[in-house]
Amino acid sequence: MTNDTTQTPAAGFYGLGIAPKLLAALDNLKFKTPTPIQHKAIPPAAEGKDMVGIAQTGTGKTIAFAIPMIQRLAACEGKGLVLVPTRELALQVAEVVRQFAPLMGMQASVIIGGESLNRQVQDLRRKPRIIIATPGRLIDHIGQRNVDLSNVAVLVLDEADRMFDMGFAPQLEKILAAMPKERQTMLFSATMPDEIMRLASRHMKLPLRIEVARPGTAAERVEQELFIVDRGEKTALLAKLLDKYWGSVLLFVRTKHNAKKIARSIREMPHSASEIHSNRSLAQRRDALDGFKSGKYRVLVATDIAARGIDVTGIELVINYDLPDEDENYVHRIGRTGRAGQPGRAITFASPDQGRDVRNIEKLIRMPLTRVQLPDVASVDFGADAAPRPASSARRQGGRPQSRGQGGRPQSQRSQGGRPQPQREQGPRQPAREHGAGEQQPRPPQQGQAGPQRPHRQEGRPERPPRGGGQDFGRSGGRGQRPARSEAPRDGRPNKYGADPSKRGGIVSLSPYFEEPRRHDSRRPARQDSRPAAPKAPEAPGGWFSRFLKKKKADYQNE
Repeated sequence: MTNDTTQTPAAGFYGLGIAPKLLAALDNLKFKTPTPIQHKAIPPAAEGKDMVGIAQTGTGKTIAFAIPMIQRLAACEGKGLVLVPTRELALQVAEVVRQFAPLMGMQASVIIGGESLNRQVQDLRRKPRIIIATPGRLIDHIGQRNVDLSNVAVLVLDEADRMFDMGFAPQLEKILAAMPKERQTMLFSATMPDEIMRLASRHMKLPLRIEVARPGTAAERVEQELFIVDRGEKTALLAKLLDKYWGSVLLFVRTKHNAKKIARSIREMPHSASEIHSNRSLAQRRDALDGFKSGKYRVLVATDIAARGIDVTGIELVINYDLPDEDENYVHRIGRTGRAGQPGRAITFASPDQGRDVRNIEKLIRMPLTRVQLPDVASVDFGADAAPRPASSARRQGGRPQSRGQGGRPQSQRSQGGRPQPQREQGPRQPAREHGAGEQQPRPPQQGQAGPQRPHRQEGRPERPPRGGGQDFGRSGGRGQRPARSEAPRDGRPNKYGADPSKRGGIVSLSPYFEEPRRHDSRRPARQDSRPAAPKAPEAPGGWFSRFLKKKKADYQNE
């Protein structure tokens, strides 16, 4: 790969090999001076060379590949394909391309998720020369044979590293397999990880590497500040910053749930705010982005999915409410402000236990973040509140500490079957009755143990002697052993279900709907009822069927 990292000052778009119609369009749009990436990338791209462009976010990479692609397609057959990671970025690229493509008699079509599939099929049937798509929706159209990529002449991968981060690598391989090998390929991004370099080596022909800024370099005119604040104080600090800075604010969070929650808190402050994340429909995301551009919403709360697709000029402040999951995303976040040479400000919130994450970001951007402290906010530093996390067993039990016995192990532990074992006493059990011949005598207290204690039993149940000759099942029996079944009922009485424990075989149901009648014990006197017994009617002769017929006949006569 050929390297070209010099930063030659731009001396206007004239002399870069741009067609006169496109130069006139640039003049009408008030583009007078090209950015460094435009000045270095447009000439080789217009010649049809493969290239890899590395530049800061917000430095005009879209025009750097849109102008050469349109000019190349005007001189040869085929179509151009631009792949982007997000829907918002696709709409931003389409907006720029449609400013120049009609001048050369070309139409552009946007193929993204969240829109009607039938309408996109109708657009593709018009045979547009330029297709701007996200990988997922383009794969759907390829599977349905709605689009033909066999005649792609120019391929552009914008924000390629983001596509790999979002898991689009398999889709990219399928799309590249459907294209001809004889094509021009251009990659543009603010960072260039190893995956991109491997992709370039497999699918590009001697690509020219144009690096106007080292990978991970933040925008030069963005003032970066760091606030170390507890997580519970972030909302209060955000309210003070929104009162201090009255311009448009772009706020980044990690999760879509937190985006909805913070947007609601900002509206209660009160400030006009909207959120943009993956749970919002395409119409809602367009409304939020258009409202942020027009000034309807002062604050836009976004996740990293929108970090690459928001191209709004005049954003005064970018707030990193949460640190990004990937250090490279910090560069893309703060690149939303300070665009096109304008000054900007980026403020980052970090909790005391995120010192390592902040140092990794400072190592990436090769500069320290300026630490700022408001006078009316409690001063904290990294590691001040970094208390050790509770053990997993304590978290499962609600965070309550367990009492420990003399052996250092918790008194309440789980057995192999997963059920808690009963608490063992430190001293010997009190005998429930006098020990006869052959019965086990209580053990004497061991050294270091407490004296005799009351035996542990459940509340509400009377204490009864242990089975099996007074042996302690919890001490003498091993795990999994069951006590011997008593051969005689307790005191000659049936149990509470009316069954004699000494007799096996009888089904006793615990359900009140199918409970068997209580068996009468002849050894106990019958309960005397004070109420006089009702006189019994003489039983009709015959079997039950005869009585049933007589009853039906009597009912028929009574009617």
